[in-house]
Amino acid sequence: MNKGEKEQIRKKKIVHISDLHLGSAQFLPAVLEDAMNEIKSLSPDIVIVTGDLTSEGYPFQFENAKEYLKKISDTKVLIVPGNHDSYNVGYLHFEKIFGYRYVTLHYDGITILGMDSSEPDLDDGHIGREHYKEIEFTFKENPGNFKIFFLHHHLLPVPLTGREKNILVDAGDVLELLIRSGVNLVLSGHRHVPHLWKLNNMYLLNAGTVSTNRLRGSSKPSYNIIEIGRNLVIKRKYVGAEDDYILDVPLET
Repeated sequence: MNKGEKEQIRKKKIVHISDLHLGSAQFLPAVLEDAMNEIKSLSPDIVIVTGDLTSEGYPFQFENAKEYLKKISDTKVLIVPGNHDSYNVGYLHFEKIFGYRYVTLHYDGITILGMDSSEPDLDDGHIGREHYKEIEFTFKENPGNFKIFFLHHHLLPVPLTGREKNILVDAGDVLELLIRSGVNLVLSGHRHVPHLWKLNNMYLLNAGTVSTNRLRGSSKPSYNIIEIGRNLVIKRKYVGAEDDYILDVPLET
């Protein structure tokens, strides 16, 4: 990456949240209210939501989620649905309220591509061969950009979640494609446990649930803060508490 390219991507802030689950018995409205206020105070460039805004995919649950997200309406908000959002044909309500389930953004030295990995009334995830060319094409458009891919389902097993299940069924093919396309960062949710992996030169960042007590072990409601500048910095933010640095590396690495 040359000096001009580094200048392009300096000081960008992205917040990554997931698994709000509005409508479930475990949803914590006060926690989501606090999280939205915290995120607004961070003044991020972009907020990425990796699915499961709702519990059952009903239209009133999507409408409630939209009301919460309005609190950060000054920020670009990119959203894909999760498996719970596709229950009860909920993906149609998602499209009506939030728009298309596939999203691309080229923003000041960053290329972001989000894809719906959900299947109606199934917990398993799937991208599908019909979308592989789009992934290749999108990340080839601006080869010098920092590249982010986001989806709901995780591509690698998440530790401390019990017996592994519901991994993306075509995870191997998608991982190979993303690595070959030079993707720097993959964002996902689904398992309600935050975690970070490095595979080759690609980081895979899983978010916990931001606003429910559907928690495993000693986990707490949390979200991720990503800063892209001379370094890639990732912090895990527990709602109502201090953030933890979990990665700080030069972009060259």
